[in-house]
Order: sequence, then structure tokens, then C-alpha cells
Amino acid sequence: QVQVVESGGGLVQAGGSLRLSCAASGRTFQTTSVAWFRQAPGEDREFVAVSYKNGGQTNYADSVKARFTISRDNAEVTVYLQMNNLKPEDTAVYYCAAQFRGGIVFSHENWGFWGQGTQVTVSS
Repeated sequence: QVQVVESGGGLVQAGGSLRLSCAASGRTFQTTSVAWFRQAPGEDREFVAVSYKNGGQTNYADSVKARFTISRDNAEVTVYLQMNNLKPEDTAVYYCAAQFRGGIVFSHENWGFWGQGTQVTVSS
């Protein structure tokens, strides 16, 4: 079974930065799209960013545009989410998703493989 693992979360003050990592054991993300989602307490899991497998195209949720960047490092079998100028409202568990099933990429229901999540907490 495919394993997807996130890391890099932690506690940071508002305005600070974190870089999250997502890795798939024994594989690369070169042939698949990869997305980041997040889920805050009492909220639904929401889309954050996606890196498409073809052409390097990316898309971001309006709430994180100009602050977050998704990128790939195939040599490390890793996808990153660089988060800058963090805000308290960014506090959530962040999940990496792979194996897009088709349909709307912004819906968590259309992704097949998920990691365990990594906690990001932004203090005021």
C-alpha cells in the first residue's frame, strides 16, 4: 500500500515561516499531481494548493495566494509547501494528497492517497 508522509509542522508566531514536506515511500511524484489540504478544528478539510504533473502548473486557495508556494524535488522524492507570512487563521492540520481521481481537484473527495497530517499552529 502506498505511504504518503507529511512533516515540518510546528508552532510559529504570526509573520513567520514554515516549510512542510510530503514524501511517498519508494516512489516519486513525477508522474502524478500532488495537493495540500488543511483542516482546522470544527471545519471541513479545505484545499490549499496543487502541483499538476504536466507543465509545472500550480493553483492556490485565495486565502494563501502570494504567501504559500508548492514545489517539487524529485531527487528527494518530495513535494514541499513553503508557507510565509503565516497568520493565526492558517492554524490547522495540513495533509498531503496524491492520486487524483478526476473531477474537481479542489475537492478532497477526489484524491486517493493521504498522509497522517502535520500540525501547524500560528500564534498571535
